[in-house]
Amino acid sequence: MHAVLAWFVLLVALLTPMSLPAAELSLQEALLRTKPAVALVITEVAAEVTLSCGGGREQRVSLKPLRETGTGWFIAPSGWLLTNAHIVSSAHLPRRSMEEPLARRAAREACGGLDPQVLAVAAARARVKLQPSISVILSNGTRLPAVVVKYTPPVAAKEMSGRDLALLKLEAADMPTLALADIGNAQIGDRIHILGFPGAVLSHELLNASAKMEASVTNGAISGFKQDRANQPVIQTDAPAAWGNSGGPAVTSSGTVLGVLTFVTMGEDDEGDTVQGFNFVIPSTAVRDFLKGTAAPVDEPSRFNIAWHAGLGDFFAGSYARAEQHFAEANRLLPELPDVRRMLAEARNPPARPFPWASVAAAVIATSLAGYGVMLSLRWRRNRFRLRPSEVLRLLEGATERPILLDVRDEATYARSPVRIPGSKHVTEASLESRTAQLEVERERIVVAYCT
Repeated sequence: MHAVLAWFVLLVALLTPMSLPAAELSLQEALLRTKPAVALVITEVAAEVTLSCGGGREQRVSLKPLRETGTGWFIAPSGWLLTNAHIVSSAHLPRRSMEEPLARRAAREACGGLDPQVLAVAAARARVKLQPSISVILSNGTRLPAVVVKYTPPVAAKEMSGRDLALLKLEAADMPTLALADIGNAQIGDRIHILGFPGAVLSHELLNASAKMEASVTNGAISGFKQDRANQPVIQTDAPAAWGNSGGPAVTSSGTVLGVLTFVTMGEDDEGDTVQGFNFVIPSTAVRDFLKGTAAPVDEPSRFNIAWHAGLGDFFAGSYARAEQHFAEANRLLPELPDVRRMLAEARNPPARPFPWASVAAAVIATSLAGYGVMLSLRWRRNRFRLRPSEVLRLLEGATERPILLDVRDEATYARSPVRIPGSKHVTEASLESRTAQLEVERERIVVAYCT
């Protein structure tokens, strides 16, 4: 009985799914979690110039805006976005030094056929009205105006402060967000991934407008922990980056923000080519310090994140129907994000599942073990009182009181067989079961029965 129970317990253990710790995120799932929270930041400074080309008649010239692009990411779902200060500086604190080149440009447009000296006079006497603006474009193409809430002025690129940060506020809700990582466990060689909008992608003729609004991902590793000229910590990485990536999040392989990419290293040649392998990241500890005292609710839950993360978890676990429901909710909260739209389509048309060979093999092995267990149990139960002839001889020769020998063959077999066991008494199995056999046996006496 104990053997049957043991094999039954083993069978249940093999066939019952074990409660395992939650698996780590795959890199694909981690990066998909982060991408919707990354947005394109556009700073524009337009100008309206009033000038006279001579003759006393003034005219107004509206110039196309000076544009600068960078990357930002949402730190809170109610429209709080973090980026680099140098990206928004021209619109946040427009410099008077911008007025002179704009006046010259307006003079060339309005008075282009006149003498250069006349153009110079017209530009010098022009009145320039700057019209700065900052906007954020989500990956679904939605453009939202933004205002600067907190700003730390950047120093020149070669003397960066390590606090090149700006906090923007948009009128928005339920935005996807990124969480800050703890850099205490970061080590040289750890993988790092930079998300952003490099200028080469934004201006590439191969891509359509929708594709350009999706954040690109570059990969590398932490290559050093350094200090800038103000002795503030920065993280060096060999992950490729280009102009336009500035302000983008540098995330770990679990999708949390290790820091913010700051000035991209440029070459010393006249063309200012980007030098890859030597880029710097403002660590997340500096971001936390920067956010202190602001109204940005860093721990504010994001309904989009809840739906999006749950959908990705179900999708990569193979639960496509549940994933579709979560993706649909994420799409309702923030419609037509490319990654959400793509994953929703894949959940509705999931890839064919491979045949579960491992599960089938485990089930066959478990069934075989259970069958052998039952056979062994029955055999043990049938033979648990069986004695070999040698053991019977040992009992007959060694015991102080000989065992009682019973020949329990049926009448016909006993009558036909020439074999007789010396000292035995013949009784039938039927007489033993009906208790009609005439036996006088002490309770402590050993009884050995022979049957066919």
